[in-house]
Amino acid sequence: MAKRSKKAQKSQTKLQEFVVVAFAEELEEARGYETLLKSNDIPAVIKEQDEQSMNAEGIAVMVPEDCLDEAHVVIESQDAYDDFYDFALEDEDDGDFDSHLFDDDF
Repeated sequence: MAKRSKKAQKSQTKLQEFVVVAFAEELEEARGYETLLKSNDIPAVIKEQDEQSMNAEGIAVMVPEDCLDEAHVVIESQDAYDDFYDFALEDEDDGDFDSHLFDDDF
């Protein structure tokens, strides 16, 4: 049985304390989640899957287990904000966004 170095054991132990909070399809998206979490004082790491263990989930964004609930709230809040912003832009692209707002229906 091969021995692991103390550094490898320590990093493995540290990573085991982290749990997956989100999966991203692309590295850029995972880095966005990581930046968002870190800006909210939540430690975060990205764990890219190797080819053998690659599944449909993608790239894992991980946080300490005791920060998991807070991380979910931060990510869900950001996703809701992004959805709202995208919706607003779609309406704006329709052309006459405000022309129908003041139409009288009586």
